[in-house]
Amino acid sequence: MSVTILDGGMGQELVARMGRATGLWATQALLEAPELVKAVHDDYFAAGAQIATTNTYGVLPDRLEKHNIADSLKRLTDLACQIAVEARDAHGSGLVLGSVGPLGFSYQPHLAPPSERAAQAYAELAERQAPYVDAHIAETMASLDQAKGALMGLSVTGKPIWLALSVSDDDGTKLRSGEPLRDILPLLAEHKPEAVLLNCSVPEAISAGLPELAGCDIPVGAYANGFTGIADAFNEIGATVDILTARKDLDPTAYAEFATDWVGKGATLIGGCCEVGPAHISELSRRFAA
Repeated sequence: MSVTILDGGMGQELVARMGRATGLWATQALLEAPELVKAVHDDYFAAGAQIATTNTYGVLPDRLEKHNIADSLKRLTDLACQIAVEARDAHGSGLVLGSVGPLGFSYQPHLAPPSERAAQAYAELAERQAPYVDAHIAETMASLDQAKGALMGLSVTGKPIWLALSVSDDDGTKLRSGEPLRDILPLLAEHKPEAVLLNCSVPEAISAGLPELAGCDIPVGAYANGFTGIADAFNEIGATVDILTARKDLDPTAYAEFATDWVGKGATLIGGCCEVGPAHISELSRRFAA
């Protein structure tokens, strides 16, 4: 079975390299040090990644409005996409995925707007990304309606869509909303994304969740985070990631053991999310790259 190696987390790598966390998270680097974004992409490609995911997860209208920089959305989207394309071209191969994160806030699907309203925002973001990206990826979608809004909105460009779902750290058979993960299957059949993945949950939860996607007729993937869990206080725009704690037991070898389990359960798209860096991707590439 052929395995595609995704990149790892962007935001936490940038926090580490900048030396501080802010409420803008990875977007802060686009404002202050875009060369660091390029360096992270370069390091992932050097580690064996076949994908560059744009640093646009947090370049969302509601997040930028909260920080009084809503008028920078187009500029920051263009900049992040251009940097990813530049890194891919310098590497000589690979795909660029245009990321969109959850409206409302990560891991808090109850804060998201209804799918019809979310779709309007995602459509505008997709159209802005379209000249640069090979496909769109909706990341960390934590409820059925949240996923629906992203799939509806991103479809306007006609480019392939990847859908990444975040499951409960306590029970990976459920979305963070509490809805059964298996209930996503009719939505996949209706909207026909090119791939479905589980992301930004602890690796144990992803191992539990992957069998729920059995029967999909599209590629399945996985990229876990390296947090101990999501703190209750990390629940609104402006919260900073220094609230969250990184695990000490998830070095590249340990992470790759989880990935081996995921591949055994049918995953063909493997990478990393927050706190999973270039060293982890290098080990995944060593084990799985053709």
